[in-house]
Amino acid sequence: MKPEMAWELTLEAGPLLVFGGPCSNLQGLRAVRAEAEARGIPPQRVICTGDLVAYCGDPAPCVAEIRDWGCYLIGGNMERQLAENALDCGCGFGADSACDRLSGAWFAHVDAQIGGADRQWMAGLPDLLQIDWMGRRVLVLHGAMSAVNRFIWSTDPDDLFENELAQVPGPRPDIVLAGHSGLPFQRVIGGSLWLNAGATGLPPNDGAPALRYAVIDSDGKAEIHALPYDFEAAAQAMERAGLVQGYQTCLRDGIWPSEDILPLGLRRG
Repeated sequence: MKPEMAWELTLEAGPLLVFGGPCSNLQGLRAVRAEAEARGIPPQRVICTGDLVAYCGDPAPCVAEIRDWGCYLIGGNMERQLAENALDCGCGFGADSACDRLSGAWFAHVDAQIGGADRQWMAGLPDLLQIDWMGRRVLVLHGAMSAVNRFIWSTDPDDLFENELAQVPGPRPDIVLAGHSGLPFQRVIGGSLWLNAGATGLPPNDGAPALRYAVIDSDGKAEIHALPYDFEAAAQAMERAGLVQGYQTCLRDGIWPSEDILPLGLRRG
């Protein structure tokens, strides 16, 4: 599942707002949209790193919301799987992990809610964005260059990042915007900034319900921000949909029911 389709873009000057994984959380998606509007950042400088739909209760409304907004979105593993009418999420979870066991229920909900027109739209999304922004080369991907659904963590060694950067076509990027893992971090590797903005669908397993997004200022400096939102409404939407396998509780208490997919150094206990 390597990235294949790329778009090349030139963006106007001004800050970028970056977010990942709305994961069918309509309240979270609307909150980050409101934040972009409050900051005066237009849709043409807003980037989502994929997985628009997943765990939460409102997949179809999230598709409608982001299409109305008009920001940039790349295809994550979820967009690919739905476009291909696949039978699972393709997230890359380990066999017998909690994520693997729990994914069947929420994927079935997404699969039932997303119709043919939205799947066709997803099929046209790029896997990569290669952006010229204020003289900087910016690459947007979902998981990694080696695989759309590869988990890359803040604790991974420099060599892993260097190997991924070496697979980028063309000149080395100044900035890489990535997603998939759901945990926000930034690392500078050999002069290249690798930024994961976290997710606007699930909190980052830190014991609080706030979501995450990032802003990159005109000087190229990135800052990751907490995003308060109506998490109770999002949890109730999951419950109405019958999605009560544990992620609805995560929206309230900020603790993943699937911490076993994390490297040991990133687990709470």
